[in-house]
Amino acid sequence: MEAFTHAVEQGTGMLELDCHLTRDGHVVVSHDENLLRQTGRDVTISSLNLEDLPLYKDRLEVTFNAGRYSTGTDRKFTLLEEVFRKFPKMPVNIEIKEDNSLLMEKASNMVKQYDREDLTVWATVDSTIMEKCRRTNSTMPYSFSMRRGLQLLLLYYSGLLPFVPLGESFLQFYLPRIINRTYIPEERLLKNRMVIYLIEKLTMRKSLFKHLANRGIQVHLFVCNEDPDIEAAFEAGATGVMTDYPTLLTDYLHRHRSQD
Repeated sequence: MEAFTHAVEQGTGMLELDCHLTRDGHVVVSHDENLLRQTGRDVTISSLNLEDLPLYKDRLEVTFNAGRYSTGTDRKFTLLEEVFRKFPKMPVNIEIKEDNSLLMEKASNMVKQYDREDLTVWATVDSTIMEKCRRTNSTMPYSFSMRRGLQLLLLYYSGLLPFVPLGESFLQFYLPRIINRTYIPEERLLKNRMVIYLIEKLTMRKSLFKHLANRGIQVHLFVCNEDPDIEAAFEAGATGVMTDYPTLLTDYLHRHRSQD
C-alpha cells in the first residue's frame, strides 16, 4: 500500500497489480503466488489464511532493475478491496495469472461493489483466462492477451486491421530493448540478440500504435526504469509507460513538458 500511495502522490495515471486468493477466500495483491522471492518463505498464498501471510522482506530486489532494491516501512500484503477503498477514482489494471474462477468472481464482485467497472481493467497473457474473465464481467475494459496480440500483428501486416473490429481497450507489451538488459527470461530463445532485434522490428511500429490510439486503444510499454527507455517508448508511439519508479517517470514528463 505504501508503494501505491507513493505512485498516486507522484501523479500516476493507473496502478498495475496482480491478485491471488488466500485459503480463506481473500483477494490479496501480490505479484507471485509462491512467496519465496518476496518473503523468503517457500509457501503459496493459496495455502495460507490471510492472517498467516508472512511479511515482505526488509529489502526486495527490483525484478526489472537487477542490483537495485526497494525498501519501506509497510511490509504487509494488501487486499484488493483496500486498494479500491483508498483510491476510489484511480484506474487499476488487474492481472489474473491463474485459472481460478472464484478469484475472478470475487474480483469482479468488488469492482461492482465499488462502482469501478469503467475504471478497472482485466489483464492476462493467457487467452483462456481472459475469456473467463470476460464471461465473469463483460462490462470491464480488457487488454490484449498474447494470442490476441499475435492476431493483431497478423491483421496489421496483412492490411486487414482497419476493417476488423477490436474489443480490447489496452495493448500492454514489453519494450523489447529491456528484455535482456534488465530481465533475463527463462526462455533460451529470448536470450538471442537477433531474436530481440526481430521482435523489436516487428512490434515497435509507430503506424500500428497510431492506428490503435486513433481507435481509442491505449498502448502501454513496460518496464521502463531508465530515461532512455521512457524516451524510446514514447518515440515508438506509446500512449503510456509502466515503470517501477513513478518519481523517475514524473520527473521525465515534467522536464519534457517544460521543453515543449
